[in-house]
Amino acid sequence: MTEIKNVLVVGAGTMGSQIALQTALSGRYAVTLVDSAAGQLERARAQNGKLLARSVEKGRVTRQVADEALARITDDDNLAAAAGVADLVIEAVVEDFDAKKSVFTALGEHAKKDAILASNSSTIAISRLAEFAGRPEQCCNMHFFHPVTVMQLCEVVRGPRTSDATAETAMQFVRSIDRTPVLLKKEIWGFIVNRILFAASEEALRILEGGYASAEDIDIAVQKGLNWPMGPFHLLDFSGLDIFYGAMKDRHRQGEGADAPELLKTLVESGHLGRKSGKGFFDYP
Repeated sequence: MTEIKNVLVVGAGTMGSQIALQTALSGRYAVTLVDSAAGQLERARAQNGKLLARSVEKGRVTRQVADEALARITDDDNLAAAAGVADLVIEAVVEDFDAKKSVFTALGEHAKKDAILASNSSTIAISRLAEFAGRPEQCCNMHFFHPVTVMQLCEVVRGPRTSDATAETAMQFVRSIDRTPVLLKKEIWGFIVNRILFAASEEALRILEGGYASAEDIDIAVQKGLNWPMGPFHLLDFSGLDIFYGAMKDRHRQGEGADAPELLKTLVESGHLGRKSGKGFFDYP
């Protein structure tokens, strides 16, 4: 199995920055966070600083541990150079096939020959990306959950040609950064959690669109009746309606289910994306 010392995270958005932070908090690895968008690395560092400050305030980590974790993350805007020294690369760019394809194509050219290449995609199976890197045996999905520093789960997904060594190394890495891995032996759209969540969310949308109950009452029913910590509509607002909409469109294109409901399409096209825009199914002043 590949010995992992240097970890590269590609994409400094919310997911990528927190994957880098959780990896750094383990104290086991040198971490590089890459993003070419102007100002994104600075925003990621500021956000991680705020997360660590809250953790220190709540007594979850000491100030020394927080400072050392932040210092362990190196920012870089040069993917080619950073990929050349990484033992494990975790792609965490926007949930868009072409964007991820571009990253894996570059990794195929610049990453170390024995490096493991993983995608944090929540729905795009690794077999659709691995061919562009030219080393499918060393590719897998490593799907972390938002917020990474709170949510324990990581779905490790084997592609048709993923080697046993790659899958086992990925599982061991997740454990080493204090997260809990589960292994999908075969690819399936949406993996485990999103496949189940999508079924529940679609049913909630049908109930709402049919006028049977309000979004608020549906959320209350699910929270109190199924003991979910958050109802389906608050959860969709939290995750981002554009993310859910895009995933539903991608699933439909692959013949895996119905197209996105008209209500969801209308909200997204109106710019009502949930908490990040201030309005979704609910308002966030």
